[in-house]
Amino acid sequence: MELLRRLESLDEKERQEVFKHLRMKIRIHVLEDKWNVPAEIILEAIARSQDITQRGIRGVIAELCFLLYVLDGDGWEDKSPGGDFPYDFLIKDSTGPITIQVKLQRQVKGTPLIARQWRKSLPESLFIVETQKTRSGKNAEGVDTRPYRFGEFDILAVSLHPSTNDWKKFMFTVGRWLIPRKKDPDLINVLQPVSSDPNDDWTDDFATAIEWFRGGELKTIYPGKL
Repeated sequence: MELLRRLESLDEKERQEVFKHLRMKIRIHVLEDKWNVPAEIILEAIARSQDITQRGIRGVIAELCFLLYVLDGDGWEDKSPGGDFPYDFLIKDSTGPITIQVKLQRQVKGTPLIARQWRKSLPESLFIVETQKTRSGKNAEGVDTRPYRFGEFDILAVSLHPSTNDWKKFMFTVGRWLIPRKKDPDLINVLQPVSSDPNDDWTDDFATAIEWFRGGELKTIYPGKL
């Protein structure tokens, strides 16, 4: 198109002026209308926010990227309910349902946490993922509801964006294979070692993780002493 060729001939300053003019006319997301604020201000507010706020937003981005890059077009029927559940996705195929919890690789001061920084007995090749609910609370009996219990989700999906800068990069394992808490083996330990390369415990192929789960094998991802 002639118009596109003319745009290509503009210098950077001129393109910015055209872009500013178009942004006055065109919204890029419905949230701009809902909140009555342009996306640029929303992004600047996020950039100015505290680390805990940005961590929460990055976690939500990881969930959306899992939906877009892992589930989309793969033949799964998304049955995820609204509300507060111990899993992020409930999907179904002809065999049955699968629940998935999506987490972001753990960082400390913007740097991916190496497993050996947590436990010296762990290999340097492993990273860490934190597996506990974002919100803390107690049930009617006064029991802490932040820890996950075994059986609350089938597959753990870990976004490796912090170490790869790639939102499409995920590693998967079976929920029942995670390390239990020493004082209560019904609860999943908060920190879990995660491999960035496929092995017998972690896979970068979602279909393989489903096969592992449905295969029924019982084991722990790191049986060694922590």
